[in-house]
Amino acid sequence: MPLDTWLAGWRPYALLGALCLCLYLPGIAALPVLDRDEARFAQATRQMLESRDFLDIRFRDEARNNKPAGIYWLQAAAVAALSTPRSTAIWPYRVPSLIGATLAAMLTFALGRRLLDDKRPALLAAMLLAAALGTLAEAHIAKTDAALLAATAAGQGALGLAYVRARGGARAGPCTIALFWLAEIAAIYLKGPVGPGLALVTAASLSLADRDARWLRALHPAAGLTVTALAVAPWLYAIEHATAGRFLGQAVGHDLLAKITGGQEAHGAPPLYYLGLAFVTFWPGSWLIAPAVLGGWRRRAEPARRFLLAWLIPAWIALELVPTKLPHYALPLYPALALLAAASLVDGVDLGRWGRWLVRANRLLWLAVTLAIAVAWIVLPVRLGSGAMPAGIAGTVLILALAALFLWQRLRPLRATALLAAMSVVLAIAGSFIVPALDRLWLSRGAAALATAHPPPNGSLTVVGYNEPSLVFLLNGSFKTQTADVPVPAGGEALVSSRDTAAFEQAEAASGLAAQAIDAVPGIDYSNGQHLTLTLYRIVPR
Repeated sequence: MPLDTWLAGWRPYALLGALCLCLYLPGIAALPVLDRDEARFAQATRQMLESRDFLDIRFRDEARNNKPAGIYWLQAAAVAALSTPRSTAIWPYRVPSLIGATLAAMLTFALGRRLLDDKRPALLAAMLLAAALGTLAEAHIAKTDAALLAATAAGQGALGLAYVRARGGARAGPCTIALFWLAEIAAIYLKGPVGPGLALVTAASLSLADRDARWLRALHPAAGLTVTALAVAPWLYAIEHATAGRFLGQAVGHDLLAKITGGQEAHGAPPLYYLGLAFVTFWPGSWLIAPAVLGGWRRRAEPARRFLLAWLIPAWIALELVPTKLPHYALPLYPALALLAAASLVDGVDLGRWGRWLVRANRLLWLAVTLAIAVAWIVLPVRLGSGAMPAGIAGTVLILALAALFLWQRLRPLRATALLAAMSVVLAIAGSFIVPALDRLWLSRGAAALATAHPPPNGSLTVVGYNEPSLVFLLNGSFKTQTADVPVPAGGEALVSSRDTAAFEQAEAASGLAAQAIDAVPGIDYSNGQHLTLTLYRIVPR
């Protein structure tokens, strides 16, 4: 079907909606709760619903003052509508992320078509963003980043429209202005200064490059900042009051500044980390990274390309220089990368001799990542799981077949993008069978199943040497933790890490008690890479 046929009326949105459902629904219920962020977000949301306290966010007894409450409120609404707080099902908590990723794709099309004045690259960009491995992953995880992606896509898209129209001698309409400020408010409620910070860096870069900041007047900054302050101030006052003034100190002083000044929680990485990682997290669209940036730079005099480069490059450089690095930090930049990539695919800009060499290197890296992903679907079930081999083999064959077809055929832009998206769909469907079956990765799932199958006679469960939040979520915090040298009373049960077994048994023996092993679950604590065996003991008198 010609590309123009898909661009009429409601069809682009229907196509994007169908693509997002194919990408994000597989595995959303089967994938176990993940450590550590997802489990913390979900458990804190559950406790919020149970306590009816929607301000003071806590994980067990620990205050979570590092992020605003927006994502917790969204998750609480989803759980209240679709489940109950007592349920151990994780999928209701993931619904806001699924919706956020879908909205981000649709906003990329809706705003990109006006920004580029062309529906074709806008639709292809939305497909590339939806299919990107980073977006696919965040759509399956109950935390902030997929919803933040939607907010930043809206805010940056509106900012771009204001800039392009100002350079064309027109002014942004009231809907564009309202969308920008509402998106900034939403981003603040989701992740504090990240969204406004990105807008500020983009606007400052454009104004410096153009030596002209008058275009910003179209956004009515005085009125917009006043409305933003009025929207945020009530919650900020309430949370400062509820936490006795600790929220801002911890969120800004402990969390934000710690990430800027050092590799927080051992998440440091050298510069160019995000560039290398983009070949994985933007896959399969990473085929077009070099054409996207080089093509955009060659046409940087055009206001739309100029804006997209200002959205992408300065913030990317800043991320590369900040010591703390996590894969999802670059996600708000991917709509700009997708729009530049799609524009290069449609326009076919001549990149010059050196550009062609960079494109060839880009394609070799893409091939290496594609082969690694395909092979992983066979290797992972063998090394870490039981079963799922048919899904792994089928996924590998289909990904390689689609990659071969993509490489060996001269394809029009829609067909090329459709093949790339199809690779991601195959990855998602195969992964929905493979990843949940990697039993050795899911220590908490196995441990929770043991504890549920063998309830302690006195109702007391103690966990020794294993502190992952996923176990808290799966057992709803119905256990206590302690060190191995403290004896567990008779009639209770203890879930003990293999690192602490000897000290635990000695402490029980010294108290005249015996620890009878019931069952054990071996695996890998992927949060720190350690191989562990968790053994469930029942404590009885000698």
